[in-house]
Amino acid sequence: MKDWDLGQLAALVAVVDEGSFDAAAARLRLTPSAVSQRIKALERTAGQVLVRRSKPTEVTSAGAAHLRLARQLAAVVAQAEAELVPDGELPTVPLAVNADSLATWVLPALATVADVARFDLRREDQAHTTELLRAGAVVAAITSQAEPVQGCRSVRLGSMRYRPVASPSYAGRWLPDGPTAAALARAPVVVFDRKDHLQDDYLRKVSRRALAPPRHHVPSSREFVEAIELGLGWGMLPRQQYDGTGLVVLDERRFVEVPLYWQQWTLHTPALDAIAAAVRAGAATALDQRRRAKQRDSGASW
Repeated sequence: MKDWDLGQLAALVAVVDEGSFDAAAARLRLTPSAVSQRIKALERTAGQVLVRRSKPTEVTSAGAAHLRLARQLAAVVAQAEAELVPDGELPTVPLAVNADSLATWVLPALATVADVARFDLRREDQAHTTELLRAGAVVAAITSQAEPVQGCRSVRLGSMRYRPVASPSYAGRWLPDGPTAAALARAPVVVFDRKDHLQDDYLRKVSRRALAPPRHHVPSSREFVEAIELGLGWGMLPRQQYDGTGLVVLDERRFVEVPLYWQQWTLHTPALDAIAAAVRAGAATALDQRRRAKQRDSGASW
């Protein structure tokens, strides 16, 4: 077994999180030269390049494995320090969360455990949050992918049901006969970003073919809703985001349902376990639980 140098691993985490050697040095209260020397020493031990010296810095595939190890060790050390020094600094837990969950139910859930950890939240599309797990950037993620990432457990949280909504004036102008395929082919639509496929999923349900209506890209949850309220276009929203807004549901029969899963490294610390329990409890209240899927937990339960 290798004798891992905690200082070198801490430097790796800081360089990746901060995006540069200078910023990592400021975080660690070292000189940039000292941080560079630690990374080079770790790379000599590994026999591989672990960090791309780009702007921002990124880990290589070999570096991702070292980054996961570094975060796991850091979590264990931070938890031990919290127990040994009760008034010490709380551990920081990096989590990946999809935008709609972050805008609706996740923050109230995390607020119940704010006294056990600090949160470093990374917003990403639910179909892509597992990429942050694989890269070692986060220790847990809310994702639409059921299959566990290597070294992780996966448990179903429930599902978010999205319906097409619009302002009454927009619906009257662009969709006077309802959301027909012909009308939707020309009616402007609001899309979150280039990874957002919810609107296209709904369009395929209506037309059974790809449609290319004019698009507005609005990559912010609050402004996404506001853009729909202002009549820029129609868009897909869960009930938590359109209730009480004055928006009208365009189609009560068809919807897009996105299952959500909690994926977490097979690492147990009191802080991470408390966060997982809080997220599951919040999901049980906020998400649609009617469709149950078999839990994939890599042979273990929480």
